[in-house]
Amino acid sequence: MSDTPRSALSSIGSLFVICAPSGTGKTSLVRALASALPNLKVSVSHTTRKRRPGEREGHDYHFVEQAEFQRMVEADDLLEHALVFDHLYGTSRQEVADALTCGDAILEIDWQGARQIRQSYPHCISIQIFPPSLGTLEKRLRRRGQDADITIARRMSEAVEEMSDYTQFDYLIINDDFALALNQLQAVVVAERTRVARMSERHRGLICHLLRLQEVKPN
Repeated sequence: MSDTPRSALSSIGSLFVICAPSGTGKTSLVRALASALPNLKVSVSHTTRKRRPGEREGHDYHFVEQAEFQRMVEADDLLEHALVFDHLYGTSRQEVADALTCGDAILEIDWQGARQIRQSYPHCISIQIFPPSLGTLEKRLRRRGQDADITIARRMSEAVEEMSDYTQFDYLIINDDFALALNQLQAVVVAERTRVARMSERHRGLICHLLRLQEVKPN
């Protein structure tokens, strides 16, 4: 974990952090959100997990060997990293910084990574997503057909711990109806983009013109 100041990450965009237990539907929501809104880049995590059928390198994850992951940790190349279900996951510091120079970035990470990001980057916008019930969550995990029964039981057990951190987040969305959850997620991003500080920076020239002020260029 690194104590990364805001200025080292962003000069234009906002950093959105989305966290949810496996099977909640966060990946589908994030992809739909990125398709619906311009200038929103989804950061692709690095992982030591083996690629599953249908997954694409650089699209779903950056799949790396453990030695390479450890090299990135030692070089401080990762904004956050964590051990999740026996595999390492991490977010590239440079990838996020590049995304924030031209728009917003969104991270889809687990609760450990979200906690690290909130500590090192307190201006991030954090969003927790819940399933409508534990029964629904288990059904979704089984429907994916990716895990054995013992793994599903473990995911269900740890889901409760993951969700118990929800009060530390800025927003909470229940993914019962996908369209409604997506609309709520989109509303969060749009609202954050229209904050006075963000709009003042983006539309400095217009505001100065409207108020008949002399524009002062940033240093």
